Amino acid sequence: MVRATVLALAFGLAVPLPASADTALFAGGCFWCVEADMDKVPGVTATVSGYAGGRTDKPTYKTYEDGGHREVVEVTFDPAKVSYGDLVAIFLRTVDVTDAGGQFCDRGHGYSTAIHALDAAQEKAAKAEIAKAEKVLGQSIVTPVEGKATFWAAEDYHQNYYLGEDRTLTRFGYVKQSEAYKGYRGACGRDVQVKRVWGNEAYKGLSKAGS
Repeated sequence: MVRATVLALAFGLAVPLPASADTALFAGGCFWCVEADMDKVPGVTATVSGYAGGRTDKPTYKTYEDGGHREVVEVTFDPAKVSYGDLVAIFLRTVDVTDAGGQFCDRGHGYSTAIHALDAAQEKAAKAEIAKAEKVLGQSIVTPVEGKATFWAAEDYHQNYYLGEDRTLTRFGYVKQSEAYKGYRGACGRDVQVKRVWGNEAYKGLSKAGS
């Protein structure tokens, strides 16, 4: 389904959705990683990497931070299979909710965490899940719940980067995108830190933890 969505976007076709579908918008640092994690949530039908929350139109990878945007992922899900509240709870357990300055090795506002509530019901549910999560952690969560924001899809090469077969030159050599992604995620310390913060709660709700 994720592949079909990317192909549809690339060719300007309608994206196939379940009979009942809803969307969520999450900022969790590197959008490659958030996309990879959210694709492992049962009930999620599509993910798209992009930018949101800033003051400029049509941001790109080179300009989004200057425009005040964050890297975000638009998540389409079937509410009959996973509720918005449960999706928020899962998302929180895939990031470092104690770090307001970025995520892992990626620093700055563009990589900070946030939940963009798309309506009043989402705002109420998101804040309720944060309150529950704070009790689990025993400390405050710095991930804000922000209002509805325009979502701008990122460039095609960012979509499903973690599955990419194209080769790219990186510090890990001339390798497939999927291999570059694994090297980056490991070197950035994402999974190690999430598990340090959340313990046994880390990646709870995913069909496969991390990676």
